[in-house]
Amino acid sequence: MKMLAALAFLAAAAPATAQLSPQERRIAAAVTQDADRNVALLERLVNRNSGTLNLDGVRAVGEMVRAELEPLGFEVRWVDMSATGRAGHLVATHRGNGRGKRILLIGHLDTVFEPSSPFQRFTRDGDRATGPGVGDCKGGDVVAIAALRAMQQAGTLDDADIMVVMTGDEERPGAPIATARRDLIEAGRWADVALEFENLAREDGRDYGTVARRSSTSWTLTAHGRTGHSSGVCGPGLGCGAIYEIARILDSFRRELPEPNLTYNVGVIAGGTPASIDDAGFAVTASGKTNIVAETAIARGDIRTLSAGQEARVRAHMQAIVARHLPLTDAELVFAGDGYPPMAPTAGNRALLARLNAVNRDLGLPEMPEYDPARRGAADSSFVAADADTLAGMGAAGGASHAEGEWIALSSLPRQATRAAILMTRLSREAR
Repeated sequence: MKMLAALAFLAAAAPATAQLSPQERRIAAAVTQDADRNVALLERLVNRNSGTLNLDGVRAVGEMVRAELEPLGFEVRWVDMSATGRAGHLVATHRGNGRGKRILLIGHLDTVFEPSSPFQRFTRDGDRATGPGVGDCKGGDVVAIAALRAMQQAGTLDDADIMVVMTGDEERPGAPIATARRDLIEAGRWADVALEFENLAREDGRDYGTVARRSSTSWTLTAHGRTGHSSGVCGPGLGCGAIYEIARILDSFRRELPEPNLTYNVGVIAGGTPASIDDAGFAVTASGKTNIVAETAIARGDIRTLSAGQEARVRAHMQAIVARHLPLTDAELVFAGDGYPPMAPTAGNRALLARLNAVNRDLGLPEMPEYDPARRGAADSSFVAADADTLAGMGAAGGASHAEGEWIALSSLPRQATRAAILMTRLSREAR
């Protein structure tokens, strides 16, 4: 029995099907025909744990995806990432006629839920499916696979040049990042357009297009001061110590940095005599007494920006604030080199959304406005956006990502797969 939501979607779109070509109508019918098959695939993917650090699990999910793509004519290879401490990535290539747009599809195999998590199984209640990674990003992976299968059944995949990259460490990238994202970056340089299949942005019953994502860059701030008896704190011979210095800097960040599309966060802090941070940069320790001026203070956090220019400007402003030391203190601000770059809202990205909205009109679906980038996190699409026009959030609609109870609306799978398949079909016929 076909999924009722898929039939309802096709029925709702029927008045507009005259705008679709015969092959595009076959795409929509193929997606509906495979609705139950796609939900079954999603259930199998979700029930195989693939927390980022579960290397065997990530590889196993990669093999499940391989089994779906190879019958469609994709050459599939596994890129080992043991050098970065991660399982690796799946890269699949379909060679078409070489005349149309080259299309890159981006997903990821891993989730935030390691085997130790109690949240492990796929469950379904009507249109709602719950499970670890069901939306982020296994639902999106299924949307991409369903779209490609529908294209194959309709005869539009044969001439299309498409590459699929599903990373195995999106939720916790390996290091160095240059190695961890090497193959994705190379794929972006090959592509003309990129579609990323993380969660669809949906609010108040309306679907949105994601033409921009912000960066994610972590930083470490270390302050030093003279230590001694607290009776001399902020005096001419002792100064105010490290904790006052780091408090000055952080509060100045809060007051001086705010601007549109920028967020700044402090995630962990410690100060005392002594204070230290572990090699991973996650755990800080400190000790001290109320009558001792703190010698060291350490804080870690991140900034998120919308463009490379904004990132450079904000970093320079932060360094200038740090340089205004309190007497007899100093401080150093270091930015990590392994962050996610921004995906700026370019004219090319907006043109890609306009193409998707043309598909929406022809399907009888509402147009999708741009989603506010300040409401989205960083993602792998940012690594290719400098080289290819990019549209993100092509996956399933749902909520509670990264939390127990993560869910999707199963009715979004056929809607998204149909949109993606018709968009890819049209792009594959546009001259490069």
